[in-house]
Amino acid sequence: MVHGPPARRKSNTSTNNNQEKCDKDLKDNVLDPLQPVPPDGGWGWMVVFGSFMIHIITDGMTYSFGLFYNEFLNYFNEGKGYTAWIVSIMVGVTFASGPISSSFVNRYGCRAVTIAGSILASFCIVISMFAENVLTLIITIGFGTGLGFGLIYLPAIVSVSVWFEARRSLATGIAVCGSGFGTFVFAPLTEHLIGSFGWRGALLIIGGIVLNCIIFGAMFRPLEIPKEAKSKKKALIDNNATPAELEPLKPNLQKAEQCKQAMQTDTANGVSTVNSIPGRSNSVDYTFKPGENGVVNGKAELSAVTKSCSNDNIIKASLSQTHLSHKERSGSGTMYRPDILYQGSLHSIPEYARSRTDLSGSANAINRYGSVKHSTLSVNQEQELEKCCGCFSCSKETRDTLAEMMNFSLLKDVVFIIFAISNFCTSIGFNMPYVYIVSQAEVLSLNTEQSSYLIAIIGVANTVGRIILGYISDKPWVNRLWIYNYSLTICGIATALCPLCTSFGTLGFYCAVFGFTIGAYVGLTSVILVDLLGLDKLTNAFGLLLLFQGVASFIGPPIGGWLYDITTSYAPAFLLAGIMIAISGLVMFIIPPLQRHVAKKAERKNAQQIALS
Repeated sequence: MVHGPPARRKSNTSTNNNQEKCDKDLKDNVLDPLQPVPPDGGWGWMVVFGSFMIHIITDGMTYSFGLFYNEFLNYFNEGKGYTAWIVSIMVGVTFASGPISSSFVNRYGCRAVTIAGSILASFCIVISMFAENVLTLIITIGFGTGLGFGLIYLPAIVSVSVWFEARRSLATGIAVCGSGFGTFVFAPLTEHLIGSFGWRGALLIIGGIVLNCIIFGAMFRPLEIPKEAKSKKKALIDNNATPAELEPLKPNLQKAEQCKQAMQTDTANGVSTVNSIPGRSNSVDYTFKPGENGVVNGKAELSAVTKSCSNDNIIKASLSQTHLSHKERSGSGTMYRPDILYQGSLHSIPEYARSRTDLSGSANAINRYGSVKHSTLSVNQEQELEKCCGCFSCSKETRDTLAEMMNFSLLKDVVFIIFAISNFCTSIGFNMPYVYIVSQAEVLSLNTEQSSYLIAIIGVANTVGRIILGYISDKPWVNRLWIYNYSLTICGIATALCPLCTSFGTLGFYCAVFGFTIGAYVGLTSVILVDLLGLDKLTNAFGLLLLFQGVASFIGPPIGGWLYDITTSYAPAFLLAGIMIAISGLVMFIIPPLQRHVAKKAERKNAQQIALS
């Protein structure tokens, strides 16, 4: 590093950035050994099974709702655009409630939130059988069931990420395949139930089926630290650890010391950028939010980061003030892991692979992304309960999770803006084929059994698409962005051409193409986000995307219904859906040249700074 003369001092912003970088290095490399390690198996496979079954039920009911839509049109005799609000609000609320669901997961855990969502969704579906108008269904199924599914949707993904790391891509792929399988099963099942018991009886039975999500949600057992690790942790905190147990921490502490010294050298004005505590030379004051399952909490004074970091007593002292009592935890802390929403294998991230080879000792086996995140509050402040939106009490942890997912500063990133626009366009057209394919089949004089088969074809193709596209995209030599872009573009073109299909065979072919290619949208979103923005921004980016997806899902199907009311044809709805999905794929092709332009601009700026130095 080239340093300028004393008169040319670095800005406070640059110093603060270096401080944060060093803080992260200290946290990840020193305290991460206290984190529970995802076992990549064991009970985790039961968690995958539970998530798989939940996807079958919730997505199966959602994507087969087009059969109910047709029944509601005939029974209530309302406009198609107005009736479409039922399913659009249900899907929109499911997505838009993501940040709320995440805050509950962070506080109460995946199991409790999933069970609560199952009860709410089932109750709202059952009481919908008494509806006498579309407005009642909009409230019960749209808002009520949508919120219930939102409380189920996010834990079903997060719970798998908690238990898997190296095999996460496989485990998550199996879990989300329940969506396509559920569509395949529920389409003919819903058609049979409506034919046998009417739409009211069908809602009652499906409400009972949704209630079974309680059983599968109960499988989402929280990941705990092994007993052996607990005893070692207690020994570290009680200063009873042996030199052999402390040995793996030394290389990490030395690395942290190098970071600290580099920061001090980099400070041109001679003032140390590391906070000092009176009476403790070279000690650093840090505070932490809860880590995964609330393992790391409270304040830890890392006095071990000194030139004498080889001293075992100093290492013990650095950990002795870390508060790890279960009673002191204000929640599970699950959502504080930046990788918790990542659906791909962490081994496919270059930075992750390097982080595992940079460390030595036992810490090497368990250092990973997402251990601890920044906080500037003490334990007492973390545990304070305040009013959230003036309505109900929630912990600082819950409010921080909401704040992180809804941090709009990411909207300044041009790459994210492009991706958000792409997601918005996709979400507008995503649900239209599911809602209107049955009505389109009816226009072509196909019977209800054939209509249910069309939805089933989408489900099977979607399952196959998620598996194949997910498997290929996880290969290190594959450009996942190109797969994502081409899949959406092809999906959009096929949807726009759907009105040209005039028989069951041609409609079935379209459904197969749509189901296969749209699998990239669902399965690769979080993976593409990490590729474009980095793992540390995933939680924030995912939260904002849920907001974009929710708004788009609100307006998509009703627009298609209004177009039918105006033109008496479903062709404009499919054409609009196809154009929006195709645009969502095409706009993503702008990102690679934009990234190259930004990189070149940054290189020129750095070169100018070096020249001035």
